[in-house]
Amino acid sequence: MPAPSARTTKLSASVWRRIFDFIIATSPLRIELLARHGLTPNDSRALQTPGLEGEGRTMRSLAAEWRCDASTATWTVDRLEAKGLAERRAHATDRRVKLVALTAHGVATKKALIAGIYAPPPALLELSEEELAELERAVSALPVLNEEDPGS
Repeated sequence: MPAPSARTTKLSASVWRRIFDFIIATSPLRIELLARHGLTPNDSRALQTPGLEGEGRTMRSLAAEWRCDASTATWTVDRLEAKGLAERRAHATDRRVKLVALTAHGVATKKALIAGIYAPPPALLELSEEELAELERAVSALPVLNEEDPGS
């Protein structure tokens, strides 16, 4: 792939700044959502870790995914456990290993958070259908974190 032109680089920087500034400007909406559930941003991130529903994940794998040391992962899981959102379980084949899994309350809270996070901010709802369609076409080429369409 050839290096982008100076014009493309400048335009990309301008677009990214607008997107990033919009994300920052709408952060109070996400902070309010977390507050309604009594969560911190770190709690929310932990709840949304893949593999916590069902069988669960080892503390070691969580620390690796969260890029933290074991004591920080333990502290995070302790917080989720104290809120009734997660539980430690015995590993099926190695009794020395504990698995962390979401409780039914944790799964419900995760679903509520995802619904709230993906709810469009008021500023987007003020755009016309044509503007929204243009914006959707533009962002559809960007990579996504989750292939599931939250609007479906």
